[in-house]
Amino acid sequence: MIQKTLKNKLLLTISCLFISLPVFYGQVVSPKKFVTQHGWKNGSKTVLYKAVGSETPLTNKDGDTTALLWTVSYLKANADNKQPVSFVFNGGPGSASVWLHMGFLGPKVVRVDSEANQDDGAAPYEWTENPDFLIEQTDLVFIDPVGTGYSRVVGKGKVEDYWGLNEDAASIAQFIRRWLTENGRWLSPKYIIGESFGTTRAAAIAETLEGDGQEVALNGLVLISQALDYAGSTSIDDNIVSYVTYLPSMAATSWYHKKAGVGKTLESFVEEARQFAYNEYVSALYKGNLLKPAEKEKLVQKLVYFTGLSENYIRLSNCRILIPRYQKELLRDAGLTLGRLDGRFKGSEADNISGRPTLGDASGYQTSGAYTAFFNHYLKQDLNVEQSIPYLSDNDNIGNLWNWRDVPVGQYWEPVPVNVTRRLTAAMRRNSDLKVLVAAGYYDLITPFFDAEYTFSRNGIPSDRVQFQYYEAGHMMYNHQPDFKKLADDIKIFLAK
Repeated sequence: MIQKTLKNKLLLTISCLFISLPVFYGQVVSPKKFVTQHGWKNGSKTVLYKAVGSETPLTNKDGDTTALLWTVSYLKANADNKQPVSFVFNGGPGSASVWLHMGFLGPKVVRVDSEANQDDGAAPYEWTENPDFLIEQTDLVFIDPVGTGYSRVVGKGKVEDYWGLNEDAASIAQFIRRWLTENGRWLSPKYIIGESFGTTRAAAIAETLEGDGQEVALNGLVLISQALDYAGSTSIDDNIVSYVTYLPSMAATSWYHKKAGVGKTLESFVEEARQFAYNEYVSALYKGNLLKPAEKEKLVQKLVYFTGLSENYIRLSNCRILIPRYQKELLRDAGLTLGRLDGRFKGSEADNISGRPTLGDASGYQTSGAYTAFFNHYLKQDLNVEQSIPYLSDNDNIGNLWNWRDVPVGQYWEPVPVNVTRRLTAAMRRNSDLKVLVAAGYYDLITPFFDAEYTFSRNGIPSDRVQFQYYEAGHMMYNHQPDFKKLADDIKIFLAK
């Protein structure tokens, strides 16, 4: 009788074990975890920390495991609940967290040409110990959304469960709650650091975390190259908002390449562009063909002054300059095409007559090889990660299949530019301690700094809890070494407050 009872208990335990483990194509998959111990030198002091690379099961409403989320956590030794924790991710959608991890916030960082003059080329690549690793200020948790890095759907999971604006926010919010519980960190100050679409995700998550019966109140958001309202960062025909929001970035980039604003400081020239955009350009664009000839000629001359483009080109464009065309036109006489993420970069393309870049983004393909190679090396050599699947720095399929609806399927919806500003507004007004740091690069030609100002000046966002910092670089301003240091210091001050 006793033997039978023990046997039944053993069978029940084994059954429960297999029910709780994720199933992948009919096979049980145990979430993997890799823990290593490290030390970071800060002057004469060594700060001890552990790195945890792990897969966290995500579940559906029925409790079935539908995905494994890959993250890397850096946890300061002997820290208590007073130590903040920051959840970090990049954007896309379809990008892993490798860029912030290897470019800025990890214990080791890759080095690309700070002045944007050299391609990263082929291996070997330069890297260094991160002199501004934030482990003393905050623990760091780097998150790779489902479909990126090692994160993937399993069992009954489907990509459509995760590849969407609301679905993505819900999955990361589920992970954050689980991480806080498993690590006993509910009383720690909590921050999100996001870049690009990662800022879209951050705003959506901030609101999502305040519901679902398990409220998490964040202390702060660090929004690097914010993208909350896509109307101001979508450079397409007839989008008047974007003509206005991109103009100061074009002025700054033309100043950098000595095509405009010669003899002026960057800040003073940018301020001129701001005032022109708000006070003259926007009203002229709305008048359109109602502009009188003298008014239009004045507008042409102003745009020549701010962009450095020719009068003929401005007239042919009807005073409406799309960013991809600007990238190709500004240095066309030198046979060079500007980068999009960072207008300091220059690419050499065989087709110099095209109206827009033909090889892609020079600021992307001149840096991504170094990031990808070094991170794969780092996973193996420093974190002792053993995986049988490739690490995906980017996954283009995600963007192609992404669900941008902000209402449930079945509810009436018409396509509109993505806008999560009201979600951030709701989160900030429910949580009076939630503060925001907005980091913007002057030469960012994909999420322009003036769009950040335009976005945060309205939408009901409490402006007294928002601060802006500017950098003489682009979207990934940390690729520029002076701004790597400045951004790190700005985040340290923000966390300290």
